[in-house]
Amino acid sequence: MAPMTIRELLKVSAGYLEQKQIDQPRLTAEVLLAHSLGTGRLELYLNGEKPLGEDEIAGFRSLVRRRAAREPLQYITGRQEFRSMSFAVGPGVLIPRPETELLVERVLNRLSGEGAPESPRILDLGSGSGIIAVSLAAALPAARVCATDKSPEALAYARGNASSHGLAERIDFVLGDWLSPFSRGKAAFHVIAANPPYVAAGEWRGLQQEVRDHEPKTALTAGEDGLADISGIVSSAPLYMAPGGWLVIETAPWQTEDVLGLMARTGRFSDRTRSRDYAGRYRVVEARLAPG
Repeated sequence: MAPMTIRELLKVSAGYLEQKQIDQPRLTAEVLLAHSLGTGRLELYLNGEKPLGEDEIAGFRSLVRRRAAREPLQYITGRQEFRSMSFAVGPGVLIPRPETELLVERVLNRLSGEGAPESPRILDLGSGSGIIAVSLAAALPAARVCATDKSPEALAYARGNASSHGLAERIDFVLGDWLSPFSRGKAAFHVIAANPPYVAAGEWRGLQQEVRDHEPKTALTAGEDGLADISGIVSSAPLYMAPGGWLVIETAPWQTEDVLGLMARTGRFSDRTRSRDYAGRYRVVEARLAPG
């Protein structure tokens, strides 16, 4: 039997993944084969008629079987793109979502224009793989960013990602649960940004198998209504913010009104607003620390 070519292997594997009801089966096959061969997807097309050896085929097929078993593609390849930057991810850390790009954009919007601090102090709460902290440090060369997480494993990913983008010296990494590592009244952050857990306990079993069986539950769920962590952040954040500073939180679309209400009830926030993501759904809630 003649050796299978790249083109033939991709066709067969895409068909197999489609049968297993994997999203974007052809793209998935291409990403996995490029990763397995240590090359780019473009090279797969340029070398479509190249025959592959038995070891190359076997290695690729082992990755395809993992994806067919619903292991996330990002955990298999160990990478995820975010704002045109590549980040290392793996089991124990939440996979970055495109929706979080809106959170980064809203922070950048609040730190631009007249009246914005020249050297802003930014806190990324629950940093995970560090995508928010690294993205903001990259976009704001004068900023000083602090990233916290209660998971040592997650902070290790965040530190590694900061180093890979040459930003390790501009980001402080702190192990701790939300705002607990800081002294009240002394932190004075111009922006506190957070993408906290917001999945309600009852929603957990209805999540995709890739999420439910592989991603860290503690990074996703937050009590019966999904607001446990957000509520704590909203009530505590004013004690750690500079006058006129901004609190920017990503949440589920159906929770944004509740979060605005939490902010209002503190009596500490003005300019409360929410923004829609690229799918037209409310996603990010933000408010400004009022004087006094």
